[in-house]
Parts: sequence; C-alpha cells; structure tokens
Amino acid sequence: MKSDLLIAVTQLAAERKLPHAAVVSAIEAGIASAYKRDPEARGQDVIVQLNPDDGDVTVRTVVHVVEEIEEPGAQVTVKDAREKYVKEARAGDIIHTGFLKYMPGRIAAQTAKQVIMQRLREAERDLVFDEYVDKAGELLTGTVQRIDPRFITVDLGRAEAIMPPTEQAQFERYRPGQQLKFFILEVGRTVRGPEIIVSRTHPHLLKRLFEVEVPEIFNGIIEIKAIAREAGSRSKVAVKSNQPGVDAVGACVGLRGIRIQNVVNELLGEKIDVIEWDEDPATFIANSLSPASVERVQLGEEEQSALVVVQDRILTLAIGRDGQNVRLAARLTGCRIDIKGATEAARIAAAEAEPPPVVEEAPPAEPEAVVEEEAPAPAPEPAVAEAPEVLPVEIEEAVAEEDEEAPAEPIEVEEPAVVQEAAAIVEAAALAPEIEEPPIEEEAPESEPEMDEEEIALLALEEELAALEREEAERKEAEAAEAMVDVSSEDLWQVDFPASDEEESVGVLRFAEDIAGFRQEGEGRRRRGGGRTRRRR
Repeated sequence: MKSDLLIAVTQLAAERKLPHAAVVSAIEAGIASAYKRDPEARGQDVIVQLNPDDGDVTVRTVVHVVEEIEEPGAQVTVKDAREKYVKEARAGDIIHTGFLKYMPGRIAAQTAKQVIMQRLREAERDLVFDEYVDKAGELLTGTVQRIDPRFITVDLGRAEAIMPPTEQAQFERYRPGQQLKFFILEVGRTVRGPEIIVSRTHPHLLKRLFEVEVPEIFNGIIEIKAIAREAGSRSKVAVKSNQPGVDAVGACVGLRGIRIQNVVNELLGEKIDVIEWDEDPATFIANSLSPASVERVQLGEEEQSALVVVQDRILTLAIGRDGQNVRLAARLTGCRIDIKGATEAARIAAAEAEPPPVVEEAPPAEPEAVVEEEAPAPAPEPAVAEAPEVLPVEIEEAVAEEDEEAPAEPIEVEEPAVVQEAAAIVEAAALAPEIEEPPIEEEAPESEPEMDEEEIALLALEEELAALEREEAERKEAEAAEAMVDVSSEDLWQVDFPASDEEESVGVLRFAEDIAGFRQEGEGRRRRGGGRTRRRR
C-alpha cells in the first residue's frame, strides 16, 4: 500500500505536468532544509532519500571535505577528514556521519512547503526552457492574452511569450483571445524563468507558412530563394523548382489559389506576389517587378544596379503605391533599380548619342595687342549732352558766316584734337535740320468760338421751342390715331341715326367727323341710360 507521501508526489506530478523524479527531488530538498534546523543535526548538512517504491524516507547527516572551511559544521578540511573519518579523504568528497530519525511531527511544515514549491517552480522553468530552446525559428500557434503598451503577452500553452512593438505588424490589429501563428524569434533564460520572444513581422514567418501549406516546399522539390516583406501590407517571394516539370509558381498558388489564399488569411489579408527565380540577373529583375511587364533591363556598370524600361502607361504600376513595388523588388534582388518610361528613356538615349559641340579655341593674342585692348584711349563725351546748349538760329548764322568766309579751295590746316571735335559737333548740328525733317503735324480742327451769355440763352430757348413743337406733333398724331375708325366694322353701318323734326328718320353717313360725333353721343346716352337703370334697381 502506498504511503500518503507517494500519493501526494503522484498528484503534484500530474497537476504540474512534471516528471515524477523532479517532484521527488523537490520533496527531498524540502525535507532536508527543514532537518538542517534541527538541533540534532549539530550544523551538519542533511541529505534525504525518498524510496519511490514504498515511500520510506531516510535522513542522513554528512560533511563536505574542502580545502578551506566556509561553513563550520557542514565542512571539514582534508586533514581533519583523514584524522576523524576516512584516511583517504580528498577535497570534494561527502562523508556520511550518521542518521536522523524521520519524525514528520518535528518538521517545520511551513519551511518545507516553501522549499518544495520553490523547487517545483524551478523544475517547471527548466522543463519549459528545455522544451522551447530547440524551437527557436519554428512556427507555433498562440493566443493573444494581454495587450500592453510595452508588449503583447501570448499564451503558447506551457509557457507565455512576449511580442515587442518592433515585432508587431503595422497594419494588424490584435485583440485578447485571438489565435494566430507566431514565429519563435528567441528563447532565453532569465531569473524569472525562460523568456520567449515571438514575431509577426519576420520574413521566415512567411516561409514557415508556405512550408505548412505547400508540401512541395516542405519536401524540398520547390525552394524559396528570397523573401522581401513589408509586414501587413505586401510581400514578394522568389521560388525555384528543383525538379523538372514542376511549376514552382503554380504549386505555391494552388488549385484556384487555395494554397496562397490560406497564407493570406493567416497574415490577415497581406498581399503576396509569388515570382519565379532565375539565375540571369536581368530576367530575375524583370520578374521581380510583377505584375508590371518590362520592355528591357540594362545592367549598370556599377555593381548591383540596373536600369529598367517600361511602357509609359504602366510606369505607375511598376513603381507601385508610394514606390512599394520597386522597393520590394530591390530588396528581393539586392540591386538598385532605376525605372524609366519608354519616352523618357528614348530621349535620354538620343541626348547621349549626340556628339558634344566642338568649341574652337581662339588663337592666343599677342602681348602688345592685349595691352592696347586693356588700355584703350578715353572716348570723347557724347555730343548729345552739349547739343541743347546751342540754339538752331545761332548754328545757322555760324554756318552761313563760315560759308561766306570760306575760301574757294579748302586749305588743310592741322588743328588740335579738341578744336577738331568742336568743329565736328558744330557741323553735325548744322546738318541735322536738313537730314532729319521734323514730322508734319496734322492740323487740329478749329475750335468753335466762345459764345457769350445772350447767345447761350437764345440757343436754350430755341431748343425748348423745338421740344414743344415735337410734343404738339406727337399729341396730334395720337388724337388722329384715336379718331380713326375701322370702316370694315359691321355695327357701324347698322346704327340708326336719330333724325330731327325737319329731316326724315333716315341716317345719312357723310364724313368721318360725323361718325366720331355719333360715337361720342351714343356713349353718353348709354352711360346715362345705364345710370338710370341702376337707380331703378
């Protein structure tokens, strides 16, 4: 029959998911720490052994052989150990000195409990560390447990991991209880236990997801050569087939895109471009700019640089939103990519093809000529500034006198430069009226003579009379228009004109004036008759 101690050991091992030996070792350490405080131990070290078969507990006192004593009672020197205990004792040996009776009633239960719990926690930490230390770089499923500004706590089942802000995708939103796949970035040991750091932005997370969804990648038939990723937004994956007849891109996409769609759903909608890897750098660069089609790729003279020419209408597609497509392509290929439109590339090529203009160098000037050009003679002041001071009349008189006094034949006389300049100015001024005639001014219309007050008043009176005449003429025209009668009217010819006593009772129509008078009289009668009728009523 098992003892109560063995039952407790079995229960602890089952609850904490620890090995049975680890629980036994923790209990032995707890009992030993409690017996060290017993006076019968006399300061010696205590070792407890628990028999896992029958539950018997053996308590022994021991001393440790050391070179220098740090704990009196529990340690002895080599010399004392050889004299008292064993003649062949050496440093590091443990010498059994006696037994203590196992009496549970005498044990300090609280001390033993604390030591046992501490040892159990240490055993758990060691077990967790040993379990996850080999899983660095693997893919695990975890549950978001707590969201803090510093980090997010993820429950991995046996352990808790943390995800720093640097490892969180920018466009992903996390909530407690959300189950996701995480990439184990690092596993370390700290005072508080093992520390596990997970990531959702590492490129290998995408690689592990493809290995799970695509068996060809897991088996090595298809190889992932490069990955460029902007977590939560877009990624590019370059794949290569190691077996002839296997389409690498088609295998990753799957039937109707089922495989790639599972990866996209796991990454919460991140876009993924799967392209084919090629050994030729130009072809690989052209493929990396998918979905844009490339006309040509020109590798630069510098290392890791290339010029890509695309059609003008798909230039924005090749660059991508905010340059994302070309940026990911550059990361994937490891080259610096410069994209140009076809029109711009042709213009640049034409400009480079034109030979540079040849500049003819002027022959070097002689030293004397250079001196003459650098120090020219002072130019005379312009004659325009002095011309206004000479009146035209005086110039004409001076010219006339010179003509009269001039001899028949010109006599060349050497005069100073100043005199010659003055003579040139006078001659130019004299010839100016003959060469440049002033423009003929158009005769302005003669202005009307000014009128006195009487003439103004008379003119105003004439205008008033003319206005009155116009008003009178308009009035007469209006009256004539009102007096006109429509002779085609039937009621005009059916009216019986009243006759006087001398005349017969027959109407006679002779003039338009009679018609107008008749109408006036008829209107008066009707108006008066209507009034009488109203009075009767």
